[in-house]
This record gives sequence, structure tokens and C-alpha cells, in this order.
Amino acid sequence: MHVFDGQHVDFIEGQLIVVNKPLAWTSFDVVNKIRSLACKQMGVDKLRVGHAGTLDPMATGVLLLCTGRYTKLIEKLQDGDKEYVAKLKLGATTPSFDMETEEDAVYPYEHITQEMIEECIRQFTGRIEQIPPVYSAVKIGGKRSYKIARKGRGTTVKPRLVEIYNIGIEQYNLPFVTIRVSCGKGTYIRALARDIGKELNSGSYVSGLVRTKSGDYTIENALEIEEIEKIIKNL
Repeated sequence: MHVFDGQHVDFIEGQLIVVNKPLAWTSFDVVNKIRSLACKQMGVDKLRVGHAGTLDPMATGVLLLCTGRYTKLIEKLQDGDKEYVAKLKLGATTPSFDMETEEDAVYPYEHITQEMIEECIRQFTGRIEQIPPVYSAVKIGGKRSYKIARKGRGTTVKPRLVEIYNIGIEQYNLPFVTIRVSCGKGTYIRALARDIGKELNSGSYVSGLVRTKSGDYTIENALEIEEIEKIIKNL
């Protein structure tokens, strides 16, 4: 598989582009930007471009894009294991479980110790049942859950099995704690934050999230949008 680096570029034959998704961009924003740049460079109106594994708007990090014939590989790529670094804010919640929405409730957190958090996160390793956030791309009756939620309608998302290989504390400074999570596909870190807060008799949401790894590709290999734009314009 040819990873996009500005050498021997053929968008129709196929390129895998490892992007560091910018904050506040949707995954589709990135797809549309790269498609537009590539089409302009090639002088065509259409090009198949897709992404492997959605990243939330308020998350940054590794997003895998495929062009042309490589789009057939998307399903295989999104099956790869993931790694995230998440900053959690304890003592509060938001409807989306991240900073996309405003805080809707506050809870005590002064009773929480680092030892309590370490004991808590051990309970979430292995194969666990997780209820995805209503603000997610999960489909309910053929519609994306987040579209239903943003219209203010009540909705129920069914739990599903996910696998978390390891969770470790990176930084502890209440009300914030930063964790590193290695997990299988389909795991929602926002849902994990929600569940950690409940287990600690408090609240919790994601105040910062970076996907540091997707399959074999890491944040160190990821290109900024500006770098990709410069490379394509210089082809």
C-alpha cells in the first residue's frame, strides 16, 4: 500500500493519506478538502475519497484517508486497533460527553484520589459492554444518532461489545486526569469518560482527545492539512 508522501502520486490508482485531523473539523470536512485539492490538481470533477474510522469534531489526530482504488481497503483499515490520549474533566458532564456541548451538571470530585482512578479504570479493560453516545455516528432506524440528538429528540442507543486492551494514567491534576487508551474498533472514549465518572460517584467528560494510532499508523507519521495542500499544489 502506497502511503502519500509526494512521491509517485496517483490518486486514481490509490493513495493512503495519514492526516492529523484539525480541531473542530469533521472527518467529512477532511475528506472534502483533500478531494477538492486532488481534483483541482488533476483537472477532474470527481474522485473517490473516503476515511477509515470517524473522528469526532472535537478530537484531533490520526485519520486515514483513501483515494481511488484504495477506497476498497477502508473496511480493513478501520478494523485496526486504536490508541488515544484523552484529557478528562471530572466533576461535570455534558450531553455529548465532550466539549461540543456545554456543561449541563456538576458533581463533587474532591473525594477522588489517583488510587481510586487507577482501581476504576482497571474495571474497564478487556471485553466490555458499552453504550455509545447519542451524539455519535451510530445508526438508529437508518439515521445517524447525532442528527437525531441535535434536533432535540430523545433516542436510545443499544449497548455493544468493545475491547479495551489497556488504560493508563498519563497525568493527574484534579479536576483533570489524562489517560492513554489502547482499544479495538468501535470503542467510544467519550462513553468511557462517562462511565468512569459514574463509577467514581461523580461526572466526567472528554475535554481533549487525540488519536495517536490507527492500525500501523501513528501521529508521528501524520501530515497536517497545510502540508498535504502544499505537496499537492507542487505536484
